[in-house]
Amino acid sequence: MAHPVDVHVGKRVRHRRWLVGMTQQQLAEQVGIKFQQIQKYETGANRVSASRLWDIADALDVPVSFFFEGIESEAGEDAKADSVPADILGDKEALDLVRSYYAIPENQRRRLFELARVLSDVA
Repeated sequence: MAHPVDVHVGKRVRHRRWLVGMTQQQLAEQVGIKFQQIQKYETGANRVSASRLWDIADALDVPVSFFFEGIESEAGEDAKADSVPADILGDKEALDLVRSYYAIPENQRRRLFELARVLSDVA
């Protein structure tokens, strides 16, 4: 069974990779491993060594600490009933939505945000 920390780190690797629009193959090539190993890291099936995590962080242009962000909240803090799920950006559809949102010009993005806020208040 995968350790919760390995699963969390894997989710963060996948999240960042999706955010920058990189495939598993592209990340693997930059790190010098096979894409199947990236798959295993992302699911938490395999642990990422410190030196490999360093290489992945470099390839994804984030500090190593990025992969551990939010781990405290997953470790047992109670989430509010109306809060967003902890791994919302682990969902490809949500990540695509965020990417698309930031591709919209700022003035239109503000209007869209206000519309979403009004709709969520009604629901």
